[in-house]
Amino acid sequence: MIRGIWQLPAGKISILFLSLIIFLAVFGPSLAPYDPLIGTDRLLAHPSTQHWLGTDYMGRDVLSRILAGSTISVLGSAQVALIALVVGAIPGVLSVYLGSVFEWLTLRLVDTLIALPFLVFAVAVTALLGNGIPQAMLVVGIMVSPAFYRVARAAALTISRSQYVEAAILSGASVGWIVRKHVWSKVLPAIAITLANTMGTGFVVVSSLTFLGIGVQPPAPTWGGVLASDLGYLNFRPYAPLFTTLLIVLTVLAFNLLADVIRDVSGESGRALLLRRKRRKREAADAANITSILSMRNGETS
Repeated sequence: MIRGIWQLPAGKISILFLSLIIFLAVFGPSLAPYDPLIGTDRLLAHPSTQHWLGTDYMGRDVLSRILAGSTISVLGSAQVALIALVVGAIPGVLSVYLGSVFEWLTLRLVDTLIALPFLVFAVAVTALLGNGIPQAMLVVGIMVSPAFYRVARAAALTISRSQYVEAAILSGASVGWIVRKHVWSKVLPAIAITLANTMGTGFVVVSSLTFLGIGVQPPAPTWGGVLASDLGYLNFRPYAPLFTTLLIVLTVLAFNLLADVIRDVSGESGRALLLRRKRRKREAADAANITSILSMRNGETS
């Protein structure tokens, strides 16, 4: 699947941009030219050679705060996606095979989670558990897990009606063996699409919570916190929110684009398109080989 994603132009764009975001998450704090927590006497300075994106209301370098805050944004969104994957996908698959009681309970729990406004609920639970990114992301991951549950359950229901799964059940195969051997490989493409979309949702949620000052203790740098501080001084730097907003929007778009590419590659039309491209490349290579052979023969005869 990864090779198929890379063969599509949209897949290359999304992978390259997300690789840049991951690079910033790992090395961003060390690449910051200034200490993101220490201000200078240059308050609300415009972009210059010393401060490429200017300074905020406390004289802190904006570029340094964005680079240092990238780690929290990436790790927070990844935490949301992984929690939602574990809490939603596994019960979604097992609900098809563990009987009507487990199915009814999980369906009612999913309906309850869908009815709750997850952002408001995350704020309330964070206030009870403590102001920290892990607590907030745990709640948000559980709240968005119904998406994984529905996708995994729908895919598992389709596979459960196949003849080879019915034959395995009749032969006495256990539920765990059936899920490992037959179900997961078929469910993974749908889960991968949902995972990419959830990563984009996680970025929006992390940015929203940190924008409100939830999940981090000021003056810790975050993308949402940088955006909030810039919005408070639009009269002095009206262009300042564009830097952080553009970074958040492009990251979310890259994850959504990656999800679309995975959907195209995993579908029948996507596989047919990849096969046609491989055939065209092979035909072009054969034509080039034939041309080179003919040119060599012409050179020998002359």
